[in-house]
Amino acid sequence: MTADFRENGPLGHGPSRTPFWNLVDATARQTLREAGKVTEFTPREHLLRQDEFGDHLLVLGRGCVKVTTVAAAGYQAVLALRGPGDLLGEQAALDGGPRSATLTALIPVQALVIPAEAFRAAAHDHPVITGAVRQVLSARLRDADRQRTSVGADPLAARLAGLLLDLAASHGRRNSDGVVDIDLPLSQDDFAGLVLGSRRTVSRVLEQWRAEGWVTTGRTHVTVHNADALKRMREGGPAGR
Repeated sequence: MTADFRENGPLGHGPSRTPFWNLVDATARQTLREAGKVTEFTPREHLLRQDEFGDHLLVLGRGCVKVTTVAAAGYQAVLALRGPGDLLGEQAALDGGPRSATLTALIPVQALVIPAEAFRAAAHDHPVITGAVRQVLSARLRDADRQRTSVGADPLAARLAGLLLDLAASHGRRNSDGVVDIDLPLSQDDFAGLVLGSRRTVSRVLEQWRAEGWVTTGRTHVTVHNADALKRMREGGPAGR
């Protein structure tokens, strides 16, 4: 998952979506590298804050970022996770409005920080950048639609199984005994937000899976012991919402 903004990196984000950095060609990448500054962020450090105004955007090179929003009543919702190659903060940087979400580093993060004006100039000189931004925004809308449809069609357990399998594939560390540690500090509240469910139900499902020996969990840690069982669950196993 390390990128460091090399000529051909970062590589890959997941099976269903191509990250921004992989959608632009080598010439455009070089222009963006020259326009920006590579910056390191420590775990729990905010890259961007909701409601603030900013004149820059970022491309994630290494690590993982949690996207959250806080409602007026104080409820925090987890919207998404972003990984290497993803474009971050582009909406506020390009339209001048306030940030719509807070971005927090889950693990050590490296990002290319690009001034909005420089990004617009690069997009003017390299139309492939504008095309890539459009593809990214379109993919996120499709993801949101797909997620809403899944809530109505799939049991929470199936959605949670799919999430754990995706995280194991993208941020998993396989031990010598074949189990996979998910190296992201995510809480049960985070999992509930990501699958659009309640923490109570997520807790109940994880408790059942622990009893079955499929997973073990800590306060912010999950280890997958039986990926095949989770795959069966993702494909339609029984569980409540």
